[in-house]
Formats: sequence, structure tokens, C-alpha cells
Amino acid sequence: MKSLQAEQQFVAPWLWNGRIWARTGCKFDSNWQLACETGDYDGRLQCNGLIGKPPATLVQVALQGDKGKPNFYDVSLVDGYNLLVSIVTRPFSPKCTIRGCSKNLNNLCPQELQVVNKDGKVIACRSACLAFDIDSFCCRNEYGTPEKCKPSVYSKIFKVKNACHCYYSYAFDMPPPLVNCASKVYVINLCPSALGTDQASI
Repeated sequence: MKSLQAEQQFVAPWLWNGRIWARTGCKFDSNWQLACETGDYDGRLQCNGLIGKPPATLVQVALQGDKGKPNFYDVSLVDGYNLLVSIVTRPFSPKCTIRGCSKNLNNLCPQELQVVNKDGKVIACRSACLAFDIDSFCCRNEYGTPEKCKPSVYSKIFKVKNACHCYYSYAFDMPPPLVNCASKVYVINLCPSALGTDQASI
């Protein structure tokens, strides 16, 4: 399979807070219909503030507004998983890096969490919260504290054999996989294949 690579650059305001995620399996033939198999923005090419449909691997960023202060960022599977993600800084620093998964979680996803396309291929893995909408899985209401909300058998799948140990697997994951580093450039690599094909960088 030929490797496809693309790079998209954007400049964010220094007080920007937001999420970045990838869409997969997209065909923009017409608006207002599902255009992407995962991460769809109500069928639109541009999201214009809309939140993509989960499950999707989320990059969460909080810029601090001072070029000398560290910025906070993480990769979260709290809303599920659709592809591998990694983050590095330029210039490169190991302590500022969030490595990708050692395995494609779509290949490990249990049947009750799987999202499949029309061809029967597993294209995403829902979190237990997204799949079952239960307080104990969603860390809400009486389970809304780290003491009450513990890792489930499902969130542990995301960590099995260190598959994605650099990502949040549930809301109160410990130790928190949050990174804070000062940098002017952050490179987010979106890689749908465990073999590194179909890569894109933001």
C-alpha cells in the first residue's frame, strides 16, 4: 500500500482552548448527510464550531497566553478511538512527546464497543461510557470523583500491553497523561494505520 502524507498548518491564538480529531472514510458528495464514517461534522466539510460525532481519538489543547509558559495537552479516549495519534514539539523534546499506540485499538475492540462500516470493517471503538451511558463508566453523579470512578474492564483494554498508555483511557485516569510544555510549534500526527500509512500532520 502506498503511503499518503499531507501536512496542514494553522496558527492558533495564544489563549486558544480546543479539541482536534481526525475524520475517516469521508466522501463529501452533498451537505447535511453523513459524510464521514468517523468524526463527522453533520456532513460538512468545515466544522465551524461543531463537535465531531464520537467515537474519535481526541487531542485536547489549552494554550496559556504567554509564550514563555507551558501549554497543556493530552490525547483522550474518553469519547472512544478511531485512529492513532502522536504529538511532538519543534524543536523535539522527549519529555514533551505523547507517543502513539503500539497497537491499533480497532483490532482489540470487543464486539459490544465496535463501530463497523457498511463493509463490516471495524472503523472505531466506543468507550464504555459512550456505549452503555452508565454513571460508573462515565464518572458522573455519585461516581464523579477519582475515589468513586475507577478503571473498568473496558478502559483497561485501551491500556492492555501498553497499547495506548500515553492516552487518557477514562476521565480520572492515573497518573494523568497530561503534558505541559512551552513550545511555539506542536506537531500532531494522525495515522489511521498501525503500519504508519495514510499519515497526516497538523
